[in-house]
Amino acid sequence: MAGVNPPSRKPRLGISACLMGSEVRFNGGHKESRLCTQALAQHVQFVALCPEVAIGLGTPRAAIRLVDDPRGPRALDSRDPTREYTQALHDYGVRMAAELDDLNGYIFMQKSPSCGLHRVKLYGDNGYPLEGGGRGIFAAAITAQRPDLPVEEEGRLNDPVLRENFLTRVFAHAEWQALLRAGLGRSAIIDYHSRYKYLLMATDPEQYKAIGRLLGSLGEHDPRELGPRYFSALMVALRKCATRGTHSNVLQHLSGYLRSSLSGDQRQEIQQLIEQYRQGIVPLVVPMTLLKHHFRQHPHPYIERQAYMQPHPESLSLRNAL
Repeated sequence: MAGVNPPSRKPRLGISACLMGSEVRFNGGHKESRLCTQALAQHVQFVALCPEVAIGLGTPRAAIRLVDDPRGPRALDSRDPTREYTQALHDYGVRMAAELDDLNGYIFMQKSPSCGLHRVKLYGDNGYPLEGGGRGIFAAAITAQRPDLPVEEEGRLNDPVLRENFLTRVFAHAEWQALLRAGLGRSAIIDYHSRYKYLLMATDPEQYKAIGRLLGSLGEHDPRELGPRYFSALMVALRKCATRGTHSNVLQHLSGYLRSSLSGDQRQEIQQLIEQYRQGIVPLVVPMTLLKHHFRQHPHPYIERQAYMQPHPESLSLRNAL
């Protein structure tokens, strides 16, 4: 069962160059991510960037540190605080966000004062780190310019739930971009939404209802105006990670399409596996595999089109640990 509409080309992901093995870090080293260079590289096209090298800093070099300021964090040379790189890093982020308008996601280097997304060390006037930290200057510029772009830190991708969530969003983004290239119309928006119905139900059931209400007014609006609003709402909703409870609810909905085609024992087996998944006894792939088996025997055109059935390449095995 296909489940996902393969994009006409591989999704393009921006990535911190050090994660691809480039020796561009301040100490002359790299932070190669085997997940990215081996597993993901088979399914996506990476665009590697190092903002610090791009603005003219050498390798090796003095580290940058983020310093608190009422106007916003500043990126200063750790050895010579009179050297500031805030504006250069920000401007490079704005420029790359515009030039790389075909990206479908971005993987940033964690803890980096230029690229970190979460809790980057932010120093106060007394020289001590502040509680909560900050966001890297380049990463802040990219995310501000491209709020719908799926982004994540490489370190957080070690969490199987966050990894699966991020790549689900990447492939959803790539499919939407393909629609935009083909020309966005009302029927295309409705068709796309119908494919993502169960994914949305699994991640954010409340937002699923709100988005449904938004699309209820589609006939009254230019799809070129309402389409971006719809997609922004979808991307916000898909950032939430599905739980065993919400996944189980979707699995129950899917099994309902097989009710008239299966024997009592077969239906009972499905229910037992869904309950075992809900309780944490088996991973999501177990009930999903059985459902896919039955849908191959009893095809249903609506379910066959559901992105939930396979939102990313099966060979990535992203649901094996959920």
